[in-house]
Amino acid sequence: MKVLYATQATGNGHISRANEIIPLLQKKCDLDILVSGTQADVGINHPVTFRRKGFSFIFGKKGGIDLFKTFKQFQSKKFISEIKNLPVENYDLVINDFEPISAWACKLKDIPCISMSHQFAVLHTSSPKPVKADPIAWMVLRYYAPCKTGVGFHFKSFAENIFTPVIRKEIRSATITNLGHYTVYLPAYDDKKLIAFFSNFKNVQWQVFSKHTRKSYQVNNCMIKPVSATEFTASFTSCEGILCGAGFETPAEAMYMGKKLLVVPMKHQYEQHCNAAGAAELGVLVVKKLKDKYIHLVDNWLTESKMIRVDYKDETNKIIDRVLSLSALPGESRLHNKQLKDIEPMIAQWI
Repeated sequence: MKVLYATQATGNGHISRANEIIPLLQKKCDLDILVSGTQADVGINHPVTFRRKGFSFIFGKKGGIDLFKTFKQFQSKKFISEIKNLPVENYDLVINDFEPISAWACKLKDIPCISMSHQFAVLHTSSPKPVKADPIAWMVLRYYAPCKTGVGFHFKSFAENIFTPVIRKEIRSATITNLGHYTVYLPAYDDKKLIAFFSNFKNVQWQVFSKHTRKSYQVNNCMIKPVSATEFTASFTSCEGILCGAGFETPAEAMYMGKKLLVVPMKHQYEQHCNAAGAAELGVLVVKKLKDKYIHLVDNWLTESKMIRVDYKDETNKIIDRVLSLSALPGESRLHNKQLKDIEPMIAQWI
């Protein structure tokens, strides 16, 4: 079977998961790889057949997505051209990890496309949701990379075809220690904001990984470091706790290792607010933003001894077999629901 595995590079989680999935897929099928997007700090460890610009969300410096920069860098004509010219018709199946170019190319050319992503689980009717709904953000999440059929990953399995996270081999095989420091990864905040906030906790050593610096430096009790996969993993596996955005992979790995965990969901990122709701169900502390009025919550988190540990089993082979079995179901991967038909005229006028 000729398969295209398509993933995006907005954030590091998709690429980290791809590095675990691709070697197993290569044993089961003739595999090509597509990567789109520009925001990942980690690299894919396998030859890439197609690299596309796609549509990336740009991190800001005040705790959320920078909507202005996101839409400024978006080139609609190029995006549509990438959809039209991607040769998905050369494949028996496209496996999609929330990647828009291949998903829309399959939709337009009627090629089987199966989702294998965290977002597929977030979109499930039974998945945890924040109290405050955001219909527009929900529509973006639904139609960004549309796939009707697939499997999803979440913090817990709550339905058929929803599985627990894929944990990196580096984490599964790591020697877990506690050297007393706290690791921070909040890419949507700039260094000044992070230093100002964490300097309030004078007896805590913070190792802050920043997208906004190219060299390490120390200010007060904050060691600021550029993002490096190797250094981050070393800090992460030896910390007492981690304070990070409400993404998926890093919180899941923290719970797998039994580290203290606090998440701060990004503004204008509805998926992260869904993740925060799911993490909160497991007892994880969620703080809305880094503001002085939340200092007492962080202080309580630092002094409490409660840690959450979840023993996520390695089911990656089983999940891949499930995806490949879905491809044999007639018509299951086609996208013919009413909502998609409603927006076809918009897509048609672009192309």
